[in-house]
Amino acid sequence: MKGSLIILSFFALGLIGGIFSLFPEWLLNEDLTTYALFVLMFLVGVSIGSDKGAFSVIRKMNLKILLVPSLVVVGSLSGTALISFLLHDIGVREAMAVGAGFGYYSLSSIFISEISGQELGVVALLSNIFREIITLLSVPFLVRYFGKLSGIASGGATAMDTTLPVIVKFTGKEYGIIAIFSGIILTILVPILVTLILEF
Repeated sequence: MKGSLIILSFFALGLIGGIFSLFPEWLLNEDLTTYALFVLMFLVGVSIGSDKGAFSVIRKMNLKILLVPSLVVVGSLSGTALISFLLHDIGVREAMAVGAGFGYYSLSSIFISEISGQELGVVALLSNIFREIITLLSVPFLVRYFGKLSGIASGGATAMDTTLPVIVKFTGKEYGIIAIFSGIILTILVPILVTLILEF
């Protein structure tokens, strides 16, 4: 819980600083965020790679590892389809397309905006950003009460990058390999599923 509060504090600090223009112009460069992510991914890679037992989890699971991204797809699409019945302005297909973003807000919102318009694109952007933030904050709780794979499922496509450090911290390095594998598969599926759902 302490780790989640620290993450939330840094996010809130950045948000407030951005709203009130408290940071220098060079800090607002989007490339800086990308480079920071590269460094973070490198450090996580070093951490996982240095643990000789981390890759053994793939050998143990064999084809079962495919169940992780598969069940994330089924759960995300089923959940958003059910939620659509509580919404007046978003139909089943639109809700499922938003869910098919799997937390990958930048790519999914672009695809959805091009196919269905800016309004649904903004919904996809916010929904998938919230999925990432909720994952960052709730991984300790999810892992404790629902098992180590729950954090990976919650992260969706972001389990391979932005939420990976938190997942590794609370599940162990061996689950970092599963998170990366699942995240890669889901990232590949985002443009395919979004297009299929909205255009066919």
